[in-house]
Amino acid sequence: MTGVAVRLEGLTRRFGGTTAVDGVSFDVRPGEVLGLLGPNGAGKTTTMRMLTGYLRPTAGRAVVGDVVVAADPVTAKASIGYMPESSPLPTDLSVFGFLKYMARLHRVPRAKLAAAAGKAIGQAGLADVRDRRIGDLSKGYRQRVALAQALVHEPAVLVLDEPTAGLDPRQVKETRDLIARLGRSRTILLSSHLLSEVTQLCRRVVVLDQGMVRAFSEVAALTSGGESLEEAYLRLFR
Repeated sequence: MTGVAVRLEGLTRRFGGTTAVDGVSFDVRPGEVLGLLGPNGAGKTTTMRMLTGYLRPTAGRAVVGDVVVAADPVTAKASIGYMPESSPLPTDLSVFGFLKYMARLHRVPRAKLAAAAGKAIGQAGLADVRDRRIGDLSKGYRQRVALAQALVHEPAVLVLDEPTAGLDPRQVKETRDLIARLGRSRTILLSSHLLSEVTQLCRRVVVLDQGMVRAFSEVAALTSGGESLEEAYLRLFR
């Protein structure tokens, strides 16, 4: 992947007579953390689900590297790590056991399952709870487990939907720092309602509203008049 790691071209999704995503187009560069913003119901999660191959578009296409996701979802998913906003995690498995299982689902060779799980544990800061049941973990640690499962097969692209939702301020900072470190070697599409977080992590943002792109710009351009990103964001919705 040289110029563009992820490309969305006229991506559209309809549910019956409702259009949830309407002709969304943008790109994510290799090694970029791109912010995806918008009010609740703007189409962010639906867009992410189409990009990750969990939902088929009605029209348009999502491309990861050179692979059209809907045409070859298995190959595309090998390059994508997806952390949904509400990640369903098994409460009865240990962190290590769950990550080994996820590595196997991602077709990591059997001989490398333990190493893959161990590496993801290290990346997500889970060494202290490696052998604990997921059901016994705090919300912050469960969020880290959800992030670790997105990392376990070493994807080039991470899609993170509200990764700090429900965390306390210390946990938010720790997760934000982790995402910043991951962004040095991966391409990341990050959905967040915390605009201070987006300002720190992202150089460019896409703003969705009613399923359409309202803005696709560098943060510096949106805030060039001395506004904060929050002020610029609110101005878009006046």
